[in-house]
Amino acid sequence: MYMKKSYYPIIITILLTLFFVSESKAQGFNEIDEIPHDISYYRLNRATPPLAKVLYGRPQKKEDKVFGNSVPYDKVWRTGANEATEVKFYKDVKFGDTSVPAGTYVLLTIPGENKWEVILNSKLDVLGAFQYNPTFDVARITVDVSKAETLESFSIAFKNFNEGVQMVLGWDTTRIKIPLKFDEDSAVVKM
Repeated sequence: MYMKKSYYPIIITILLTLFFVSESKAQGFNEIDEIPHDISYYRLNRATPPLAKVLYGRPQKKEDKVFGNSVPYDKVWRTGANEATEVKFYKDVKFGDTSVPAGTYVLLTIPGENKWEVILNSKLDVLGAFQYNPTFDVARITVDVSKAETLESFSIAFKNFNEGVQMVLGWDTTRIKIPLKFDEDSAVVKM
């Protein structure tokens, strides 16, 4: 039994298609994450290198009230979604009243109705707050909660303030402002 030569191109096409389909599945690419990640930088101006960078997941508001509901009060929160939020300081910084050396840290929070605890922890590459270990805490400060317009996505930004900068965390109507002050050689330029 033999095949007609006219079938060879069809058979070769089918075999190549099967090969490429199985090869692409074998690569094991993950599905697209439903929760986007974002990066926020703090720079003195556009021409200077960054002084701080935050990499975080941006969950979306799905309920009427976020804090005290989907994000419970008085429990350690990953401060975002998925992987724990990471902050990189390119220079030594005062985090509240605590001196923190340049480096990369996990940013965790304990939300409260009127005040939040904000934690820098040196244990990196952790999933959320599930692997939080307080023995690796580098700094822990308490900040007040303020209210503002509704934000549908969790967001982190930097804002110059007095002689330093504030890292502002916002979601729903909640805002917290984390005071930062970099060494004098990188003092904030007034805008």
